[in-house]
Amino acid sequence: MNYDVKVTGRRIVATIIDSFVLSAIGGVVSSVLNLSPDRKELDLTSLASGGSFALFVVAVLYYTILEGILGRTIGKMVTGIRVVSEETGAAPGLLKALIRTVLRIIDAFFGYLLALIIVINSDRRRRLGDMAAKTLVVRV
Repeated sequence: MNYDVKVTGRRIVATIIDSFVLSAIGGVVSSVLNLSPDRKELDLTSLASGGSFALFVVAVLYYTILEGILGRTIGKMVTGIRVVSEETGAAPGLLKALIRTVLRIIDAFFGYLLALIIVINSDRRRRLGDMAAKTLVVRV
């Protein structure tokens, strides 16, 4: 299939929007679970680090579920792009979305500068997560 993958600017805006959404969700999760950096107890949700593990899990779930099932996060919905399986053109499914999400850890080095460099220089405008999961980000 022939997809419009020249959506780098939209991807940047979507990432910024998703960062705001995740910050808001993180604030709610922190409030609900009473997570704060000054808590002294060690438990599974706070991990003595202000709940950073819980917030990491929220981010992984956000990207994995929304991109896996819908092909779109809120940021991607706003910017008119979606994630598709390279083979089928459909939403990638949970496993591919999880692979994309886990590799964000590497892609996000230097404030996503590494991802930007890779996207600009790849033939189908893919970051490492897209290459590993065999997905594309395309214009809707």
